[in-house]
Amino acid sequence: MIAVACQLACLGMSSAYAQTTVENTDPATPAASTITITGKKVGMGLMVAEDVPKARSTITAEELAKQRPTGNAYQALELMPAVNSYNYDATGLFGGGMTMRGFNSDQIGATINGVPVNDSGSFSIYPQEYVDQENTCSEFVTQGSTDVDSPQVGATGGNFGIVTCNPEDKQRVRVMQTEGQLRLHKTFIRYDSGLLSDGRSKFFISGSHAGADKWKGSGGAARDHIDIGFNYDIDRFNYVHATVLYNRAINNNILSNSLSDINSKGYYYDYASTYTGHVTPSAGVANTDTLSTATTYYKLASNPFEDVIASATAKFRIAENTDIKIIPYFWYGFGTGGTQEKVMSESGFLNPATGLLNGTKDLNGDGDTLDKVIIATSSVTRTQRPGVTLSLSKDIGDQSILGGFWYEHATHRQTAPGVSVDSTGTAADIWLRAGQIYHSDGTPYENRNWKTISTAYQFFLQDTASLMDGKVKVNVGVRTPSVKRDFTNYANDYSMSGATVANGQLYAGKTLAQTTYNVQKTYTDVLPQIGVRYQLTRDDQLFASLAKNFKAPPNYAYSPSNGNVTFTSTGAVAITGDVKPETSYNLDLGYRHQTNGINLGVTAFLVDFSNRQASSVDQLTNASILINAGKVRSHGLEFEAGNTPVNGWSFYSSLGYIKSKIENDLLVAGTSGSVYLPTTGKEMPGTPNWKAGLSGSYETNVWYARLKAKYTGSQQATLVNDEKVSAYTTLDLDMGYLLPSNSTFKRSKVTLNVSNITNRQYLNPAAQTYTTATGVNGASKQTAYYYEGAPRSASVTLSLDF
Repeated sequence: MIAVACQLACLGMSSAYAQTTVENTDPATPAASTITITGKKVGMGLMVAEDVPKARSTITAEELAKQRPTGNAYQALELMPAVNSYNYDATGLFGGGMTMRGFNSDQIGATINGVPVNDSGSFSIYPQEYVDQENTCSEFVTQGSTDVDSPQVGATGGNFGIVTCNPEDKQRVRVMQTEGQLRLHKTFIRYDSGLLSDGRSKFFISGSHAGADKWKGSGGAARDHIDIGFNYDIDRFNYVHATVLYNRAINNNILSNSLSDINSKGYYYDYASTYTGHVTPSAGVANTDTLSTATTYYKLASNPFEDVIASATAKFRIAENTDIKIIPYFWYGFGTGGTQEKVMSESGFLNPATGLLNGTKDLNGDGDTLDKVIIATSSVTRTQRPGVTLSLSKDIGDQSILGGFWYEHATHRQTAPGVSVDSTGTAADIWLRAGQIYHSDGTPYENRNWKTISTAYQFFLQDTASLMDGKVKVNVGVRTPSVKRDFTNYANDYSMSGATVANGQLYAGKTLAQTTYNVQKTYTDVLPQIGVRYQLTRDDQLFASLAKNFKAPPNYAYSPSNGNVTFTSTGAVAITGDVKPETSYNLDLGYRHQTNGINLGVTAFLVDFSNRQASSVDQLTNASILINAGKVRSHGLEFEAGNTPVNGWSFYSSLGYIKSKIENDLLVAGTSGSVYLPTTGKEMPGTPNWKAGLSGSYETNVWYARLKAKYTGSQQATLVNDEKVSAYTTLDLDMGYLLPSNSTFKRSKVTLNVSNITNRQYLNPAAQTYTTATGVNGASKQTAYYYEGAPRSASVTLSLDF
């Protein structure tokens, strides 16, 4: 409310001061005190003028330059009214979670330069991997409807996008060094060629190395990143822009905890810092290794991952007012995650001859197969994902027509090999590639062995008409996403404890995991959308949009332990579960006031879900499972406002309200058969009713200071709302000082970032959806887990251009 009052006060002054420079008329006052009023970005990068006939928010490089250089995409979006984001630590190197209007991140489409980056199997997003923040020029979110040309088959909750910066026109070298608490460090170097001799080509290449210790427990993060950009510009209608983004990171995971563990073991409870070691092998004796403690040893809870995103955008004018655009891309990823520490029975391997889990392997070299030995094994994913988007745009009078086609062929290989662990708790290879454990016939041990080929395509068409001399803009579009899931489970070593003939998971002594089977399923839909914008005055506009969105089920819906695939009476394997795509209708009604001095936007929204998908974890087997929460309806209101700096002062404020309601009871497994959970009328987890953000900044042509506040309301943790976490507020401080230029250094600055100034302790529900924490109606209890908020953290960055 303070920010709104300041913005209204500034409104009357803005016409006189926006886009001007206050003159220094006192010769005794040094030039450094001159205040520069840029007037370029409202709220200094947190809000820009929008004209699309639907809800959309954008942040720019001006805002990103103020944030900690190690930050990720979720942190950059945290003040937006629709976005509820959190990170596992203050640096952003360990990742985090996000919801938008109650949609989880795996329900939101994500793109970088038009390339889809959601996981092709689960639709998950990993914000710490994609691009260095120093090379990001803007991020945007469309809160309700996915853009008509967005290449998505898993987005019911809108989309967010990242746009990287182009190479500079002038040759430049930029060096940045960040140092902070918990041994935080980042070295960033970027070289811009400037325009080459042909006057059309330019490129940049940058590299960075970052690292930090965990804020609790042992271990840390190490990240190496390379970005390359190339532009060939014939003119504004004909160009080729290409990027290659490479990332390699090795992180030790940060433990999420239950309320019971936090209350009994403390806020800083984490993975074990010591390794118990192996029992000394003894021939003929059944020796059993024990896990480190109640939690995994930290070295065996790591997340090494490597990925490359290569893409190009080629646009050509082929006729008058007619353009063609082609975006080919290739995405490659390899890595593992979760926890790797597992006690493996030497007599519990897959026997390739019988298909049963009675194969043997001497793991500790004592000459028998009686023991249970700690090995390292976890999910390993390798993805190869080529695709292309082709579009044609045509302007005809007051109409703009856009049509096109998107195609992608993703091969998603998911295995879980095992390697030995030495006496210090170090795995033979943290990537689980070298030194693998093999069966007696020479095939590798695999605790999971899946292959998913996802072939996706989409036609899209959109007509944007300008009517009444531009007062009215009407946008009508349709897209037809389709994806074929070709899922193969190869017989593997996964133990399905509790599998029975009655539930269809056991046939002739074999479980589904020990059976090679293939299922194929195609999901297709037609998704119309319409938007209208009416210009009331030069500065005021109304808009409305209605869109249907769609999300195909994730590939793990067809896994052996998910309950959707079972044996038939003849021993064949078929889909027998309720695996339906999720759909949503999103309605936005909004008002914008946009002048040179202030931007203000208010949006009311309504979301109607069918077959809402919720990802959870079977806490007995630790396997991912899919919950169909049925019909869910959400409605709410979003407000944001920002002003162009006036006498150096700028403010941005946001406020969001959402009310979600599940409209049916949920059938789940109980302690003695299936039971219905009373979820009707309950709220979806991870959806705070209230969220607010405030940024207040003062800036001169030499220095700036900015204070940020974020309020997040209380959140439910389970579908029956029998456990929740309290609301919290965090405060951050950002400061910067521009150093004098000289013949060597053209632009140098020092910045300070302090997060969570008050050292607030708070909790956010983990990404999984839990049914009931108390066992309502005799349902099986699920322990809800939470990520604790990181404590106060400070860092300093020196940036030099030459």
